[in-house]
Amino acid sequence: MSSSGATGVAAAPLLDLHPDPADMRQLVVEGLSRSPKQLPAWFLYDAEGSRLFDLICQQPEYTLTATETALLEREAPAIAAALGPGTLVEFGAGSARKVAPLLQALAQPAYVALDISAEHLEAACTRLQGQFPDVPILGVCCDYSQLDALPEHPLLSGTAHLGFFPGSSLGNFEPAAARTLLAQFRRLLGPGGKLLIGIDQPKAVERLEAAYNDEAGVSAAFALNLLRRLNRDLAGHFDLEAFAYRAIWKPEQSQIEMALVSQRDQQVELAGQVWAFEAGEALITETSAKYSPAAFLELAGSAGWKGAERWSDPADDLSLHLLVQAD
Repeated sequence: MSSSGATGVAAAPLLDLHPDPADMRQLVVEGLSRSPKQLPAWFLYDAEGSRLFDLICQQPEYTLTATETALLEREAPAIAAALGPGTLVEFGAGSARKVAPLLQALAQPAYVALDISAEHLEAACTRLQGQFPDVPILGVCCDYSQLDALPEHPLLSGTAHLGFFPGSSLGNFEPAAARTLLAQFRRLLGPGGKLLIGIDQPKAVERLEAAYNDEAGVSAAFALNLLRRLNRDLAGHFDLEAFAYRAIWKPEQSQIEMALVSQRDQQVELAGQVWAFEAGEALITETSAKYSPAAFLELAGSAGWKGAERWSDPADDLSLHLLVQAD
């Protein structure tokens, strides 16, 4: 599973449970039939989308990644002590760069990375295995929000499951869906499972909107890549120049809404159907809700969790919450 030294490091194994094109086609039909039109956020993360998201995280306006990474590095010993022994299961691992401080701090770490992009996941696990050659590592390509159970594997049997969900990714889910996801994590992690989750907090509107509409245009390229993917994978005929990117703060929902806005009346063929877009109509690509610590713990409580510990950056922009299962 892993080698015992820095030389001859074995590649981390990868299980491929990616949804097939038929599943994607059905989700497209459901999403474009909604008002407003909205597709699952994981559609954004093909190989190119994952690469662009990594670039977003490096933009000066997007401080979440740097803030959370610094917090993990500073508090890793305390977090590891609070987590205790077990296998670390990261939901939506992406480039898997934030987990390194935890793998360094845990006594006998094992790591399972779940992500939707197989190519990105394989590269991340290979890099991480080289960095930690003695740590057993497994990659699972899947839509973690749709898993009925964690896959059967030696790393996931006979040990406690310690969930890791950084990046404030919970904000990509509407409140009801976020509650459902937290409840699902509770089931997936099983009795005694814990969850370490990163939550971005409300702040000045100007900072929030700039974070999701960087001056370099990487966020816009990330959103438009969704249309490229739909054209490629589902025989779409989107004209990318007929859509413009928009990111705005919605105070009533305490969330940023990211969308591609149709620049004219048009019809687009996709997934075997023709879809009409009016001028000014938005296709929502993603939302990012921001929770105060109290609001988040209330949401977590409704899904069967309770707060055990909380760590925050000096400016109190972001929280890492350790959740344990409520009795």
